Amino acid sequence: MGRRTLGRRTRWAAAFTAAGLLSALSPAMSAHAAAAQRIDLRVLVVDDGGPATAAIMDEMDISGTPYTVVKLSDGNRPTINAAFLSGTVGGQAEGKYQAVVLPNNQPFAAGSAEMAALTTYEQTFGVRQVDAYTYAQPTVGLNYAADPGYIGSLDGITGTVTPAGLGGAFRYLKGSLPFEDNDPTVTESYGYLATPLAAQAAGASFTPLITAPIPGSSSPGVLAGEYDHSGISELVLTFAYNQYQEQYRLLARGIVDWMTQGIHLGYDRNYYEQHVDDIFLPDDRWSSTAKCTPGDAITACIGTPTESTIRMTPADVTFAQQWEAAHNFTFDFLFNGGGSDDQVADTGSDPLLTAMQAAKSSFRWVNHTYDHPFLGCVQDNTVVPWVCTKNADGSTAWVSESTIQTAISKNQQWAASKGFSIDSSELVTGEHSGLATLPQQPVDNPNLAQAFAATGIKWTGSDHSRELNQRAVGQALTVPRFPMNIYYNAGHVADEVDEYNWLYTSAAQGGSGLCTANPATSTCLPAPLDLSTGYADYIAPLEAKIDLGHIIDNSPLPTYAHQSNLTEDRILYPVLDQIFASYANLFAANAPITNLRESAIGTELKQRGAWSAAVKAGTASGYRVGNTVTVTSPSGVAAQVTAPTGTVQKQLLGTSAFGTAYAGELSGWVSPGLLQSNVTLTLNAAGTPAAPAPGAAGTPTPSPTPTGGAPTTPPTGSTKPVVPGGLLNVVPMTVAGVTKLLGGLL
Repeated sequence: MGRRTLGRRTRWAAAFTAAGLLSALSPAMSAHAAAAQRIDLRVLVVDDGGPATAAIMDEMDISGTPYTVVKLSDGNRPTINAAFLSGTVGGQAEGKYQAVVLPNNQPFAAGSAEMAALTTYEQTFGVRQVDAYTYAQPTVGLNYAADPGYIGSLDGITGTVTPAGLGGAFRYLKGSLPFEDNDPTVTESYGYLATPLAAQAAGASFTPLITAPIPGSSSPGVLAGEYDHSGISELVLTFAYNQYQEQYRLLARGIVDWMTQGIHLGYDRNYYEQHVDDIFLPDDRWSSTAKCTPGDAITACIGTPTESTIRMTPADVTFAQQWEAAHNFTFDFLFNGGGSDDQVADTGSDPLLTAMQAAKSSFRWVNHTYDHPFLGCVQDNTVVPWVCTKNADGSTAWVSESTIQTAISKNQQWAASKGFSIDSSELVTGEHSGLATLPQQPVDNPNLAQAFAATGIKWTGSDHSRELNQRAVGQALTVPRFPMNIYYNAGHVADEVDEYNWLYTSAAQGGSGLCTANPATSTCLPAPLDLSTGYADYIAPLEAKIDLGHIIDNSPLPTYAHQSNLTEDRILYPVLDQIFASYANLFAANAPITNLRESAIGTELKQRGAWSAAVKAGTASGYRVGNTVTVTSPSGVAAQVTAPTGTVQKQLLGTSAFGTAYAGELSGWVSPGLLQSNVTLTLNAAGTPAAPAPGAAGTPTPSPTPTGGAPTTPPTGSTKPVVPGGLLNVVPMTVAGVTKLLGGLL
């Protein structure tokens, strides 16, 4: 009898949940139902097509967090109602979404049943809401942006993360939030700075999380804050942004962390790896008179003027060691043993080799082939640009499998003979050759995959400017690398600037005009940079900003330069110094740069690809019931998970550690334990979200009144948040914008 009664009671409660009427239950019954709630680890995004919701979706894409999109412009979209938002699973009340992202605080018409359904759902299941971009107004706990207040461009300002923000979802930041101003002639960001209502509605509160000075006032204005009212928590964002802007990228992981209460599928890291190619080889030097590189076989510069080369010295090795130690960082040295053997053959010794052997444990060593041959098609360099040589039957002549094998294996053997420890599965070919190289070689060398298999290569570097994503080359996988605008043929500042001017100024300004010919991919400088100051004033800060952008974009891809940049004027270091100084100014100690070797990066990319595919196919999912998180994914596919500190993985017998500490929480890849089909995580008490308060659902929200002398109606033009035209596209960095970087906003 008791069993039958319990069954009827469970079905009855589930029916009310599905109808969005759980508030009708008695307080005791509501508390019992809340304790048994299942919250699916998926985010609902109501999308208006604007850049703010697109930015939040981008963060979830790159971090591996599942979400469902309802496009407001889609005439066939589902109706957001109780059945869409909730249901029952195995007799448990199920909330189908752990968080809700809205384009603003009220994207529906007044009196909307959909907004009412969302409100009831959030109250019933304790689900948080993000207002991706809304103007300051009493309905979000703020005064209108007037007396004091500000409405307009936020380009170049510096926001501040408040103690509440630093103690919560933005704990990984140090406190400063610089806003970009890439082009002072374009409005790139816009926002509303206002103060919280002095007298909130009964039971409501507003907690500023990010603020900025209000011009002409001593009061800070809110850029982001938490508005708690009537059993609902809203993250209110009062500034416009897109997915590319630095200010958003700095906040992105925190926005997702806030709305998911620190428990979600997916994770975010800040990565940086610096590959240095051509170690032991001399690199050809740029000629400022001929505007080409003598010794480079693919130019028309052969023999005129006299060839000159650049090669590291023992002193450069010592400097690299000291720099690494000062920055707690490790370089990846991509070496060509043939360069050292040639030096010995020519002079009888190689002091650089001796210095590198003494410092060998300071660096990671990656095979770059023995003597840097081109491993694609057989090149015909009698024409410019080069072309692939053809066989008598008209087919492409390819570098042979044996030649590729020799280039790889000879360098592996050389490293072993000299005492360098390498991962034999890693490789980066010279110029990424062997892989498709447009326009001359649209396909891989067909001999490449077999040579990789024969020499044990599992990971090979590719050029991110040619191929954005990881792909297979036989049984090996690529690791795309970001190129730098720090050139392989420059050891001196003047040579770097001269070549930069040649590439990025118009013919009328004395340049090559290439930037004029390709306006879609290149921007011309208004005038040539000064040879003595242009590097420090423009090239280095611009490159540092680009690379910092990769770091804060959850991208593990390595960046590459060349050994020539570590010698003579050591032109790579000013860029690295600015990257690391900027990072230290922005991020707390709990979010250090993650520095991986090539094989680990390749593995990360492979796992991300498998997880992303499973998420898109709907075969990877998770849910939380109380303090227990359950994650399901296809066999062999590890899951990405973020959870609070103190979380452990439940095993068949006992528990084991979960994840690694990063940004004040735990995160990482996780797979089921022995004889288990799913991952089960247990949260500690501090990390378990509180159940919704009984009776919260259906509580009306009083209309607060602005205080402090502010008007009771919104200022003209404030009823719809403004999105500046510059925000809809990536705004290229101008000379004036770079000048501002040097003022401390990098």
